[in-house]
Amino acid sequence: MKPVMQFRWAIFAVLICSVLLFEPSAEAEPVSLKRAVELALAHSTASAAASNDQQRAFAAFREARNQYIPQVVAGSGLGASWGFPLSLEGAAPSIFNVNAQSAIINPALRDFVRAARTESTAAVLQAKDQRQQVTQDVILTYAELVKWEGMLAEFTRGYADAQRDQGLIEKRIEEGVDSQVEQQRAHLATARAHLRALRAQGAIDVLREHLGKLTGLPSASIMTDSDSIPALPAVKQEDDLSSKAAESDPALQAAELRARAQVFRARGEHRSLWPSVDFAAQYAVLARYNNYDQFYKTFERNNATVGVAIRFPFLNFSQRAHAQAADAEAFRAKSDVQSAHNQISEQTLKLQRSMEQLSAAQEVAELEYRLAQSNIESVTVRMNSGTATIHDAADARMEASEKYNALQNANFELLRARIALLRASGEMESWVQQGK
Repeated sequence: MKPVMQFRWAIFAVLICSVLLFEPSAEAEPVSLKRAVELALAHSTASAAASNDQQRAFAAFREARNQYIPQVVAGSGLGASWGFPLSLEGAAPSIFNVNAQSAIINPALRDFVRAARTESTAAVLQAKDQRQQVTQDVILTYAELVKWEGMLAEFTRGYADAQRDQGLIEKRIEEGVDSQVEQQRAHLATARAHLRALRAQGAIDVLREHLGKLTGLPSASIMTDSDSIPALPAVKQEDDLSSKAAESDPALQAAELRARAQVFRARGEHRSLWPSVDFAAQYAVLARYNNYDQFYKTFERNNATVGVAIRFPFLNFSQRAHAQAADAEAFRAKSDVQSAHNQISEQTLKLQRSMEQLSAAQEVAELEYRLAQSNIESVTVRMNSGTATIHDAADARMEASEKYNALQNANFELLRARIALLRASGEMESWVQQGK
């Protein structure tokens, strides 16, 4: 087959691949960024796990609080007696019995309830932080998918141009105009263009699969809509975003509440050495065959006892050591909160200051791409006038493709940093809602 025919078949194959890659099915509809976030929050396993942790923490709070409500147990202690009626599991043998018990005055339990309530509130904030993490993951995955889809279209055109140039150069070699070295250069340019297109397609497949797992949609049916991504708000360097991030970060707030809960828990361990008063009541129906009438002056089948149990712990070195260990854990929790506060403030300030550099880098990349586009137009004019060769045009297109790649990467890095700042300042959810 002649090189020209090979070139034509290659162009036809590239166009077919482009149609298959970019033509959506008649039934598929684009998924907006806002819709993708909503689906991810409803489908995410991480959000479900955070909700389960929230329910568990609230149940632990109710478990501690409900110790003030009498716990009633009904049962029976049936058994035969020979001689004096001994107890069965700490209670007198009885046909039917009811026991009730609850806390009345218990300083330690009061602090344990406060610790559990605080932990429950911290779990709510932790679930909020997890939802923000899922939202940020969806936003970045969606934006990166939009980036690679645009780059794939550009790289596919570049691959077609490289194959066209290769066919023309092979024809020139047959005519004796160019040398074999030019053919190798053309092959290399085509291989590079093919590699860029393959990398873009591979990135798209991976991102679609990840986005499909986040949203619960089939990855093959996911179509993005670049217009659904809202415009990024400007960043003012004079704004105190570090303090705002420390105040609005739900993970830091959850850590502060857990440290406070640890303080309550440590104080409760100390107050376990304080006196406590519990309510207790018991009712039992006794049987004659247990020999009660032989060892007691009078026998009464129905018996009841109601009162309080007062405890004065005055010697418990094990509990004292346990309380001291709880103090150490509370101090450690406070130190961890301060470290997290400092880390968030530093990271936010670093992001805020890097925005100027990323914006400048994006502007440089855009100007370089425009210059490369202008160079293509200039080479085209020179080719028409006979002062430039096909090799000059191929080099100009390759340079433009590289500058386009750099521009898209710079745009995405700027978006990544801005999304991180929006999350730090607590404005990410409202920003997503601005999209269509």
